[in-house]
Amino acid sequence: MEKYTITGRIGEGAHGIVLKGRCLETGEIVAIKKVPLKKLDNGIPCSVLREIKALQQLNHENVVKLLDVFPYGSSVALVFEYMPTDLSVLLYDPDEPLKEAQIKAYMSMLLKGVDYCHSLRIMHRDLKPANLLISCTGWLKIADFGLACLLDNNPDKQYSHQVATRWYRAPELLYGARHYNQGVDLWAVGCIFGEMLNCFPLFRGDNDIEQLSLVLRALGTPDEQSWPGVTELPDYKKISFPEYSAIPLEQLVPDVSNIARDFLSKFLVYDSDKRIQAAEALEHEYFYSLPLQSCPCDLPKPKVGKHGLCPNIPSPELHIPVSNFG
Repeated sequence: MEKYTITGRIGEGAHGIVLKGRCLETGEIVAIKKVPLKKLDNGIPCSVLREIKALQQLNHENVVKLLDVFPYGSSVALVFEYMPTDLSVLLYDPDEPLKEAQIKAYMSMLLKGVDYCHSLRIMHRDLKPANLLISCTGWLKIADFGLACLLDNNPDKQYSHQVATRWYRAPELLYGARHYNQGVDLWAVGCIFGEMLNCFPLFRGDNDIEQLSLVLRALGTPDEQSWPGVTELPDYKKISFPEYSAIPLEQLVPDVSNIARDFLSKFLVYDSDKRIQAAEALEHEYFYSLPLQSCPCDLPKPKVGKHGLCPNIPSPELHIPVSNFG
């Protein structure tokens, strides 16, 4: 810790404490995630190792930067670039609701970050608005790689289905799939897009069964034709649902353009192999229709002043969810 001085506390959660600090060499404001090691003999927790390994491989303008890692007493400290807020905060700001041009800008930045991760075969597995950090200049960066995983070339490789926050969890995960791909991230991107359009989560289940039921009611009951292999998923036969017919997208996302609905429909597909890839999504006509996406200078900025969020302005303790930093 001799390289940093602590200037405040950002928050606390299941994985540890996040502190606000300053690098003594450069003066840069940073976020320091302090993860306690409950049993020193067991070493660093797997989730922290995954996050470190993933972030050390990533260098992209739309992925949060891991600046340093070092032991900190009976803890391990991860130092990140400081990001004052996240998309979930901006999404529900009653004084400044997101405009369509701003939604396009955030979707573009999100897809560029996802495309970069996927090009390295990294599955994030927990994309959600709270894990999309926003800088003082309005730039979006993907964070929280604690559930990230490298996609194995072995088709028989099994992964945990206990990943992703419920509202953004792909249907194959809700059915207990152990074999899946980067499509789980693309489903989450679709859910995030729908939430930005509606200012409300698309599928807000209180438990896994209700979550799956909400998805089935929206997209209709899947079968082997619409979703090859669905009947072989581990939890498919554990619970039965009524036969649902898909509802029109006009009901799911009212008051938006047909182009936006078409774009959303490319992500919300049962068969993960048919979900639109991030690189392809960036070429969709949605981004070339009016209004065009905002430039960074027109994006919402963290509020400043006496209780400001930006590091250049003195402020009290900041209350940003710990999950933002993993």
